[in-house]
Amino acid sequence: MNGQWYDADAGPLVRPYAMTGGRTRPGPHGVRFDLIALVAVDPDGGADEGAESLLGPEHRALLELCRSETQSVAELAADADLPVGVVRVLLGDLLEGGYVTVSRPVPPAQLPDERILREVIEGLRAL
Repeated sequence: MNGQWYDADAGPLVRPYAMTGGRTRPGPHGVRFDLIALVAVDPDGGADEGAESLLGPEHRALLELCRSETQSVAELAADADLPVGVVRVLLGDLLEGGYVTVSRPVPPAQLPDERILREVIEGLRAL
């Protein structure tokens, strides 16, 4: 044995539960973030730069990703190289703090019927 505790290729040394303070659910209200929910920085949020400096590095990384463009929860997890469960908890913190807004996807029951969409397409083709 070479006396080292870890290998540089082993990945992050901070366990996911340490990033979330042991929490597995976002916020006290148990908000659930769908993978396709869209997250954007809240332009009217009360978060100033001083308050933002009190956030953890993972929170700040997610905010930076959202500043460039609105992203889905799945995209944020991939770009931040964090597990989706961790990203959901961190987004709950950011939502509670007023840093981000979340647009929930349209429930399937509210989407137009496929038959109606086909009729619209056929009508457009007829023009």
